[in-house]
Amino acid sequence: MTRQTRESAEPAPFTAADYAARMERAAATAADAGLAGLLVSPGPDLYHLTGYRPPAETERLTLLVLAVGQDPVLVVPALEAPDAFRAPGAPALTLRDWTDGKNPYQVAAPFLDVDGRFGVSDNTWALHLLGIQRELPGTTYAALTDVLPMLRAVKDARELERLAAAGAAADAAYEEVLGVRFVGRRESEVAADLARLLRRHGHSRVDFTVVGSGPNGANPHHEAGDRVIADGDMVVLDFGGLKHGYGSDISRTVHVGPDPGAEERRVHDVVREAQQAAFEAVRPGIACQEVDRAARAVIAAAGYGDRFVHRTGHGIGVTTHEPPYMVEGEERELVPGMCFSIEPGVYLPGRFGVRIEDIVTVTETAGRRLNNAPRELATVS
Repeated sequence: MTRQTRESAEPAPFTAADYAARMERAAATAADAGLAGLLVSPGPDLYHLTGYRPPAETERLTLLVLAVGQDPVLVVPALEAPDAFRAPGAPALTLRDWTDGKNPYQVAAPFLDVDGRFGVSDNTWALHLLGIQRELPGTTYAALTDVLPMLRAVKDARELERLAAAGAAADAAYEEVLGVRFVGRRESEVAADLARLLRRHGHSRVDFTVVGSGPNGANPHHEAGDRVIADGDMVVLDFGGLKHGYGSDISRTVHVGPDPGAEERRVHDVVREAQQAAFEAVRPGIACQEVDRAARAVIAAAGYGDRFVHRTGHGIGVTTHEPPYMVEGEERELVPGMCFSIEPGVYLPGRFGVRIEDIVTVTETAGRRLNNAPRELATVS
């Protein structure tokens, strides 16, 4: 399949059966973790499990209750029920609505084990958790990040199709931005070009467009400011967003002008070799930290170990940052279907930085890149 095909083809929509299978797996995973069930509030977990996004952030309770042996229940405000009924996962749900002036926690309580321990979405309002606790004082709770951090980590084939399309679109945006003028323009102007190109290639949402020129590139968290890009600058480009509801995230570093200096070339080569080493380490059964170690070993051997100051990667899916994380101390094993970034970097304060990033998925035997834009040091004018 060509990149153009991946970019333009509209993927088949997820079905109610897809969402039913996700909810069933989530409930079973919760039971395996010793939980009575899951309480899922509006946010990425709810969208992933049901396809439902409430029309706006509200103080009114919306709550998905999942437990083994029980049909999934979505408690919603009555005025938002029509939107919930139209969600693609709604046929797999039992909807229970409540009206203003009523106690919504009394609507939710019958579907919860009165003495159970539940996993709760990280973004659940304290207002709602405390309301449920008043109704069911014997219940206890734990954040999903603590008890089920890998809930969305393994993607199915149709999710991978969307991530591949998002990656191809980001590749195309990068290749096109190489043709825009850099020198004499503000970082923010090039960032606007990147946002425009992402949208041109089908992104419905742009999450970030980092343009770090010259010394700003040595700050991994620099975004894009008013600095005017000069001839001779190294420029870190890191950008991504959502296409078909799934994330892209790519980083490349370019040089303004045709003649990079010897150290600029060397640092770029080191980072590219580190990124390749980390990619080659990917296979089922290894710990996440081994990917980080593979990249870090190359950079340390080149004498820049103290200038690689962040983790090697993060998961990606319906959000652009989620578990798993490629970092020392993360001993969870890679399994087929996991998707994450590999993005080593070297940052020389006051001078320049280099970062190279691709999204990678784990196959049955190795890794597969979802970004395929050139990783060589490109020059721009």
